[in-house]
Amino acid sequence: MTTLQSVVRRRRALAAAGAVSAGLLVLSACDKPTPLATVTVGTASVHSEATCGGEGETLKTTDLAQCLKSKDIESIKVDPDDTVRFGVDPDIADEGWTILMNGQPLTDSSTKTYRTVPGSVFFNAQYGASGDSTLVTIKEGEQNVTGLWSFKLEKDS
Repeated sequence: MTTLQSVVRRRRALAAAGAVSAGLLVLSACDKPTPLATVTVGTASVHSEATCGGEGETLKTTDLAQCLKSKDIESIKVDPDDTVRFGVDPDIADEGWTILMNGQPLTDSSTKTYRTVPGSVFFNAQYGASGDSTLVTIKEGEQNVTGLWSFKLEKDS
């Protein structure tokens, strides 16, 4: 009986090893999601994976213009009296990131994971705003752009 028990144990061990190997193979076929960027206003927040890039490779200049025209972006309501908080994954922060408003730099590049901007800025003509909504984009990379995360801020007053 002891040999029968050891054969059963060996078969179970081989089956378990096979299941673990199959699971690792399936996981290795999955694409790693791009880092997230988050915009928070009060208690509301939206987050998004990269609109373009976000995988460490430099984006072409022609792709950048097309990315900024994307219509499939998250939106959030902003009262001009609120503070808008931007947060990025450490992977984005390590490369340096800039907040763009309607395609133009609003902030200097930062390697922090968190920044705040007064809500009134996003609806002030002095900063290039027009109307009741503004396209805000987080640009990853100081010299070479490697990712863009876009959000639509809608005036809530």
